[in-house]
Amino acid sequence: MTTAKQPVAPRPAREGPMKSGSWVIWVIVGVAFLCCVGIGVVNSRDGGDDVLPPTSQERGDTVPILQHASASQGICYGWVLQDYYGYTELSVGSNLGDGVAVEENPACPRWAQVVARVAYTSESSESNDFARITVETSDDVSATARLRMQSGLERLGLTEDAFVDEPGWAVTRAAVSLPLLAAEAGVVEPAATPAAATADAPPLPDAGSDLWRDRWGYLLAAVGLLLFTALLFAVGFWQRGRQRREEARRQAQAGAGMRDFRVARQAAARDPRRTPEGR
Repeated sequence: MTTAKQPVAPRPAREGPMKSGSWVIWVIVGVAFLCCVGIGVVNSRDGGDDVLPPTSQERGDTVPILQHASASQGICYGWVLQDYYGYTELSVGSNLGDGVAVEENPACPRWAQVVARVAYTSESSESNDFARITVETSDDVSATARLRMQSGLERLGLTEDAFVDEPGWAVTRAAVSLPLLAAEAGVVEPAATPAAATADAPPLPDAGSDLWRDRWGYLLAAVGLLLFTALLFAVGFWQRGRQRREEARRQAQAGAGMRDFRVARQAAARDPRRTPEGR
């Protein structure tokens, strides 16, 4: 006799591979994260730490004044602006022209120049921005006269704060003040037209608040990270919901299969055609 086949219980469905859309989402998330980190790194030095040299107009206005004073007093005048940490010459000039130094220049046996070294510290540092201003001269000028010229810069309002706020303007302003200070210190005779060396210059611009100017990069990076975190939460909730729906569907399929299996077994047990040998 033919033995009735026992119904086979269906196997639970295996979880299929991740849908193709999932990896695209994670690629987008990764790119967003790298962009946020890159913005923070690039803008950690966003230009606020750069010492700005004199503008072309400031240099162009300074050289003729120094030329007139040098021709009248018989001494060369110049300026040097440096980055304090790198000792990089950001700007140099004199009565001989923009970019021409007076120190160790054969055309200038007697010379005087203002040297400004400006340092901008990072936001994470506890130190403040500062500047070091000195007046350097040829060997024939006494140390006392150099100190008098150097202290005269502060008297004219060219303090360290002025060099920190506007280094380019301050160094050229100090250079055109050297003829007057040299005459006051007894180094040379007053220039023929001293008013040219003491011409009124535009006031310093309002420095304003450095809070957002120096921190906009960090702020942008923080906002980007917050958006990235929100995106991660959204993606996580979406994937968790999808997983729960998949699990519920698989459990429903498995439950339906088990019910069909039990029904089939009960039907087979009640089949009168079955014999004891087929049980």
